[in-house]
Amino acid sequence: MTSPTPHQPQQTPSDQQAPHTTESADLPRQARAPQTSPEPDVYRETRIERAIGRGFGLVTSRALAPYQTAVIRIGFSATWLLFLLREWPHRGVLYGPDSPWNLDMARRLLDGNHAFSVLPWSDSRGWFECVYLMAVVASALLMLGWRTRTMSVLFMVGVISLQNRSIFIGDGGDNVIHLMSMYLVLTRCGQVWSLDARRAKRAAAAAPAAGGEEAGRAPAASRDLPGVILWAVLGLGLAAAQLQGSYGLGWSEGGPFPHIGWSLALWGLWLVHGLWWAVQRYAPGEPRTVLDTLAKLAHNGALLVIVVEVCLIYATAGWYKIQGSRWQDGTAVYYPMHLDYFSPWPALSELLGSNGVMVMLITYGTVMVQVAFPFTVFNRRLKNVLLVAMICEHLSIAFLLGLPFFSLAMITADAVFLPTNFLTWVSARLSGLRGRLFSRGAAARPADGAGGGEPEARTGHGDGGHTLVG
Repeated sequence: MTSPTPHQPQQTPSDQQAPHTTESADLPRQARAPQTSPEPDVYRETRIERAIGRGFGLVTSRALAPYQTAVIRIGFSATWLLFLLREWPHRGVLYGPDSPWNLDMARRLLDGNHAFSVLPWSDSRGWFECVYLMAVVASALLMLGWRTRTMSVLFMVGVISLQNRSIFIGDGGDNVIHLMSMYLVLTRCGQVWSLDARRAKRAAAAAPAAGGEEAGRAPAASRDLPGVILWAVLGLGLAAAQLQGSYGLGWSEGGPFPHIGWSLALWGLWLVHGLWWAVQRYAPGEPRTVLDTLAKLAHNGALLVIVVEVCLIYATAGWYKIQGSRWQDGTAVYYPMHLDYFSPWPALSELLGSNGVMVMLITYGTVMVQVAFPFTVFNRRLKNVLLVAMICEHLSIAFLLGLPFFSLAMITADAVFLPTNFLTWVSARLSGLRGRLFSRGAAARPADGAGGGEPEARTGHGDGGHTLVG
């Protein structure tokens, strides 16, 4: 006998037609919501991706180290200018037609090492005098910051043309100037302490009053007749040299980069300068932003190369010294101080050279500073201490060994690591001194800053306002 089954209630027609209605009444409210596809998870950046994004924004948002690059511009141009002026009476013997290293020998050497020089373009003395004078004028104008983009190219041409003409004249400081002259072409070295910065500041102050069509254009490119004339004259000169088949003007060989000749490099710079002016003048908006970003990338990349170059100079110098027996026994400094050629002050050299402890301390201290410096650039305090030590070392080389231009070139290269706060402090002190000396001019122009349109120093950042280069 089976147990009776419970009586099942009969379903009404309405229950048969919509069975899901009875079931859904017992479900939670969230379950009765319309069924939709699940939303994808929100993408979250990793720490590495955020770091890369911040780094990319840093190198594209602004041109780094404006004060340091201004010091480099002023220092190297002043060093080369003083050298050219000192050797003015002997210029023909050093680089000109009177040189024992005659032009035919120089041409054969240039054919072998694929170096560039405009002096082999002509055998005449007039051409040599013109090139030498151009080098002097370009150095002076670059130091003052007048048309820094154009003057940096002319400065580079003057440096490499004279140095490659007679490669046996010069020292390590000339090699540094040779390299830095090419790096300066890619930097925005006229942002502060230049006539260009002062002109741009005054144009920006006068732009709101102009209104209308001029308001949408870059202030510095609104009226630039001298710049247009200079650009056109240099283009005609380069075209004339190209048509004459001048020496060293190749398209794909013997240039500053592999498969890029000096013709391509110089014409490329000429076209880029013209494109920059045209975009600043007639194409506000995205084209101007793109070119400005590319210029900042080039500036920051060249600045990084300068930093690495200085570190390599000291690292190689220090490690080569370690391998020398005289540096190992602490007597290396003694010998150059007793050579007549390197003793402009014999009494001072004799005083230092006769003290064995002092000679040993200078010898070992030089090696330790040069070897240690590349490893301390990321530590602000240690870097600044060693920077002062290296500047003092180069000053002693200038006075004791009679190598002022080598020392000045190396001190200028070291300036890329100077702290920004120190440079702005020096600028403020010089501005105050100028105001006291020229009180009438300062009263007439109270808003002109110390550097003619220099940006404000960044001292409120979380890292104390200091970067790798200060």
